[in-house]
Amino acid sequence: SAAFAQQAPAAAAPAAPAVTHGQPVAGVCVLSVQGAIAGSAVGKHVDTRMQQLIGQVNAELNGERTAIENESKTLDSQKATLDRTTLERRAADLQVRVNGLQRKAQQREREIQVTEQKAVGRIGQEMEPVIRQVYQQRGCSLLVNREAVVIANPAMDITPNVVAGLNAQITQFA
Repeated sequence: SAAFAQQAPAAAAPAAPAVTHGQPVAGVCVLSVQGAIAGSAVGKHVDTRMQQLIGQVNAELNGERTAIENESKTLDSQKATLDRTTLERRAADLQVRVNGLQRKAQQREREIQVTEQKAVGRIGQEMEPVIRQVYQQRGCSLLVNREAVVIANPAMDITPNVVAGLNAQITQFA
């Protein structure tokens, strides 16, 4: 499943040409919520913990998958020597195990997704007052989602300030 798949490393993108920015727009601030989460200590802690959980799930599922594959190979090698009734019964038993493994994998994927959603939700709760505080400190009148902007003057980006505030507030949780 997608949650458990190893992602291939991205190809190195060519360096973008330097951009000359105009003057920052007074009162307009930009924030990357995803960048703030990823750059914060608590976001990195959650990412590390999620990778550990995914590793545990993969170990659990791969152990069962290997046992099923080995049994399938054994059954294939015994086709010629087993009577039809025994072969069909063992094949049906094997299919039951395969179906059970598929259900377990789907359940674990849902559990991982829910765990991640709860963790990101908790970070969001912790980050909200920090965002408000930085917004007011910087005198923002409008806060724009960085992910919705193609290019913005870095002087308008409050993400680093939010990361610093979040790091001062929380670095990890259970």
